[in-house]
Amino acid sequence: MTSETGRIARAVDNAIRHPRAAYRLLLAVAVGFFLVFAAFPLYWLVVVAVTPTGVAPGLVPEAVTAANLVGVLVGSSFPRYVFNSIVIAASTTVVVVCVASLAGYAFGRLEFRGKRWLLIATLCVAYFPPVAFVIPLFRLLSGALEVSVFGVTATSPDLFNTPAGPGIPLSGLTMPLAIFVLTTFFARIPDTLEDAARVEGTTRLGALVRVIVPLSRPGIATAAVLTFLQVYTEFFFSLLMTNGDPQDWAPIVPVLRGLRVANASFAAAAALVALVPVVVLLALADDHVVAGLTEGYR
Repeated sequence: MTSETGRIARAVDNAIRHPRAAYRLLLAVAVGFFLVFAAFPLYWLVVVAVTPTGVAPGLVPEAVTAANLVGVLVGSSFPRYVFNSIVIAASTTVVVVCVASLAGYAFGRLEFRGKRWLLIATLCVAYFPPVAFVIPLFRLLSGALEVSVFGVTATSPDLFNTPAGPGIPLSGLTMPLAIFVLTTFFARIPDTLEDAARVEGTTRLGALVRVIVPLSRPGIATAAVLTFLQVYTEFFFSLLMTNGDPQDWAPIVPVLRGLRVANASFAAAAALVALVPVVVLLALADDHVVAGLTEGYR
């Protein structure tokens, strides 16, 4: 046995003999990882946001100003970009949760041939790179696609510079994860509860609305929050389907990229403002999301 192997063996033996010390060490490593890769970037964002323009930011800011935040909120059109992103993300979330609830009910509570493979095929869509859909989706959603059937020519709707422009493709890309989450939750509900509702004369859709959905609030909240965050922070289709004008429903992420190049302090202040809806959403849905994410481990 080499010296290196001996040290590893002694370390493993000590971890087995003293599990509390091993847990504390692993906790310290996890906390350190979180502080370095999550908390520090957020702290640095705050430092840059409160540092006056033209002053190099330091680890501890020597001068603090609220001018950047005031400029973002009052002296710019950035609040309109935030509003656009909230509208696009919220409307997309409503559509995704409604459709995913129906699909999750089918996958989680009904038996039909090919269900497993159809669910796997649905989940595969979530892993397709968005760039693979650029040309067909842009042509389809910008009114550039023409189809001729029996001599009649039809043109696709022009959704460029509308909330539906980025919303429709993002609905398709976020739908598989929502379906998977809701399928897992709907499948856990005892059949006796739904059977009791069916005996009372309700339909399957009525049982879904009156029984399944209320009992699956953590799962629905989890699917809704994950969908909202993914759409709210999406860059690719937000850039592709808008011209960057806030009056034409341009969202925040592409404009933040331009601000970063022009003025770092102003861009950091804008990023802090953009984080407010996310913080509010997570604060309101915290209990349901935690329950939803940990449901499978109980």
